[in-house]
Amino acid sequence: MTEEKEHLQALSDIRSMMERSSRFISLSGLSGIFAGIFALAGAYIAYLKIYSISLREWKEGSFNDLIIFLLVDAVLVLIASLSVGTLLTIRNSKKKGVKIWDNTSKRLLINLLIPLATGGLFCLILINHFIFILVAPATLIFYGLALINASKYTYNDIRYLGICEIILGLLASIYAGYGLFFWAAGFGLLHIIYGAIMYYKYERN
Repeated sequence: MTEEKEHLQALSDIRSMMERSSRFISLSGLSGIFAGIFALAGAYIAYLKIYSISLREWKEGSFNDLIIFLLVDAVLVLIASLSVGTLLTIRNSKKKGVKIWDNTSKRLLINLLIPLATGGLFCLILINHFIFILVAPATLIFYGLALINASKYTYNDIRYLGICEIILGLLASIYAGYGLFFWAAGFGLLHIIYGAIMYYKYERN
């Protein structure tokens, strides 16, 4: 019986080593929670800004100023999320005793950035053509595709988050006038839910 337990433990160790070498397992669930909170705050600020502009101000050309404000708001949310996410991932990596930058993390980053960069450029093209109503759906869809594309190099849970983001993006393209609310749900609420699940599943102990 003892020998059988030793074999099972050996198999478990081998499986753990293979997972560490092929998957990036230092992602922090807390970073998802913080990213969601930052996104909700940014969406709320954008909502207040949009509905504080009077009809007269719209006619006087406040629209361009609003677009700049929203872009700055989104960039600040992105910077805050990336900064906190990086710090928490580094801390998680040290805690688990694994390298944060290796071939697996490089592949993860490359597979994540290709759809993200494509989506970012596509959104800039939409803005250039004044098709603002599809920017929020496009960000959700391309972000979801990026998560699915990168999921093979990290936890499989990322894939389900990506699928949910794509579904929200498609719904946002149907109900185009509610893009900000879908954006808040996708980048805010879904991130908080995902982050909490990841934390309790992989980090709590």
